[in-house]
Formats: sequence, C-alpha cells, structure tokens
Amino acid sequence: MKNSITILGLFMSTLICAQQTPQYSQYQRNQFMVNPAAAGVYDFVDLTLSGRWQWLGVQDAPRTSYFAFSVPVRFKPKFYNPGIRTSSGVVENPEIHTGKLKHTFGGQLLADQYGAFRKMSFSGTYAIHIPMTKKVNLSFGLKAGLSNNTFFAHQAQVLNVMEPGQNPYIDNTYDNFIQNQSNKFLMDMGAGLYMYSQKFFLGLSAEQLTRDLVHFGQGTANFNPQIHFNLIGGYKIPIGENLSITPGFLLKYMSPAPLSVDGNVQFEYKKWVWLTLGYRHTDAMIVMAGMNISERFKVGYSYDYSLSRFNNFSSGGHELTLGLMLGR
Repeated sequence: MKNSITILGLFMSTLICAQQTPQYSQYQRNQFMVNPAAAGVYDFVDLTLSGRWQWLGVQDAPRTSYFAFSVPVRFKPKFYNPGIRTSSGVVENPEIHTGKLKHTFGGQLLADQYGAFRKMSFSGTYAIHIPMTKKVNLSFGLKAGLSNNTFFAHQAQVLNVMEPGQNPYIDNTYDNFIQNQSNKFLMDMGAGLYMYSQKFFLGLSAEQLTRDLVHFGQGTANFNPQIHFNLIGGYKIPIGENLSITPGFLLKYMSPAPLSVDGNVQFEYKKWVWLTLGYRHTDAMIVMAGMNISERFKVGYSYDYSLSRFNNFSSGGHELTLGLMLGR
C-alpha cells in the first residue's frame, strides 16, 4: 500500500525552491549582506541590526533578522569628530576613500524562518581592498561559518492520500512524519568581488558554495542548498549641490529558479537623508527612507507592496534597520 505526503500550499513550495537565502529590500544601503567584499568600504567600525517581516497576514510567512559588523584593520578610535556635522546641524554620510590598501574583518549572525523551516547561521568575513587607481578600488571578500537548518515537522500541514480500503485510523506515514524533527549543521561559505569609487559600485558574489545536501525529517522532506549568485551595481549622479540620485540594481540567480530582478532609484539630500523607490520584478513595489540621527546612529525603513497574488491575503512587508558607526 502506497502513501504519498504533500506539504500543502504553493506558498511553501515556492519558498523551498526559490528562497534559500534571505531577501532584502535595503540591499543598496547594506551591501555587506549580499557581498562579503563590500565590508570596509567606509573607514569606520560599522554595526547593523535589522529585522524583516514579509507578507504580513500570511501564516508562516518569512521572517528574517540579522546582526552584522565590519572592522577595518587600520581603525583608530575617534569618539568625536565635529567635522562630520555641517553648519546646518545635519550629519552627513561618510565619504568613500580609495587609492589605498585596506583590510577588513567582520561577521554576520542571521536567523531566517519560513514556514516549518528555520535557518540560523554565523559567519566570519575578510575583505582586502586593492587600489586600481587613485579613485577606484577593487576588493575581494570571503565568508565562512556554520549554518543550522531545522525542519519542524509538527508545524507542517500534511495531506495523506489513502488507497481505497485503507483503514482511516491507521496512518503510519503521517505518524512517522509528524514525529520527526531534524536539524543539521553545515559549513557555509561565500565569496565576492566588488569594484567601487565615490561615483559607482559593481559587485559579484556567490553564496552557499558548499552545496551540501541536508536531510530533514529522516527523508520526509529535503533541503538541497544551491549556489546563489548576486550581481549588484549603481551609479551616483549629483544634481546640484545638495541632491544626488543613485539608480541601482540587484540580480539574483539560483538554478533552476528564474532570474530575480530588483531595481531602485535612491534620492539623497545633503548626504544626510535618503528616499528610495524600488521595484522587484513581478513581486513588489518598494518605498524606503532613512537618515543619520546623530554622529553615531542611522536608521532605515522600507515597505513592500505586493504585486503578486499574496496581495489578496497580505498587508505588505516591512524592513527596519538600525546602524551604529564608530570611529568615523
């Protein structure tokens, strides 16, 4: 007698196949999370705490939180620098410095949960920034750590298709499935290249390079990590003395899923406050805003308005980011 188990919902199957790594809306302001080579572009200690809630109103929708930090090797403590506050009282964004060799160490702590699946990971990073010219640097970054992938079988909805004549009170397949909870630690590695100046940035990175097969629930469910490729870029266009516009993009690819395309335009006023309008192909329209609160703190918020069928069930998505800058 043959039993077949189906985890209900196209929602869950879509997540399992196409979203093995977290999705971010504020990627242009936090490029370190999609490319380890982007750590250390600015010459100060950068600490970031972020939370993301997708598809509010949909049960078991993705929730992501992370803490990331990067520390330049040549960092020298400067607990106050009056030069970064302008005469108007606003706190400007730091300048990008190129034309010199730099080394940066960092780390990322990530918790990502979607449905009955949860991934928690910690990784250390290293990036070396090599001057190509006085105005352009090229950096190489590596990421290595451990990830813990867990499948909570009791949270899954299971459909058992029984053959005619089967006793409805004896369901060994379901009982075996629901009793199994599995978790496994994996080596998690990534690498990236990143070229940048004060006017542009362009980076290519790869995640989940180890591609180890992970078995959850003793064979009742599988999670097969695939290599993810990210291509990010942007160009800053000054508009007058106080305003700049930076169009940017993020392309993400994981076989056999289709190419994911994100695009946005960031408006920055007096290097202090920013507003961004974004579009994720066939998925969402995005509005983002942020500012430097003080010499030390910055904050960013984004709202995703779903363009997919989830719009009928969801009130959108939210992402909040807090940053601490030391030694700038």
